[in-house]
Amino acid sequence: MTPFGERLRALRRQKGVSQKDMATDIGVSAAYLSALEHGHRGLPSWATIQKILGYFNLIWDDAEDLVALAQASEPRVVVDTSGLSPAATELANLLAARIGDLDEETLKELIQTLVRDRKRQ
Repeated sequence: MTPFGERLRALRRQKGVSQKDMATDIGVSAAYLSALEHGHRGLPSWATIQKILGYFNLIWDDAEDLVALAQASEPRVVVDTSGLSPAATELANLLAARIGDLDEETLKELIQTLVRDRKRQ
């Protein structure tokens, strides 16, 4: 499951609607909505994101947060390290090889480190 899929499922459950009903209301198939929630589909189109924001009446910070989660939820990532330092290539390869073995605490620590670094730039 992706961060976007997890949040989408939580919003849908808070509203008390089924995948089938929500899918019908926003004009997508129930299978597509299920795939989004389970992380089997990548970033939804901007039009679909807008429909989801409208469906849940999300505005301002809540809307920005959901859009950011969608952008950070591509389940099949390709990292091109050509032209970067050897350390960048090593990090990308280690992460690719080990990400499935990392516990949630370690994952959260890595995310926090990278987010802090991005904010400093």
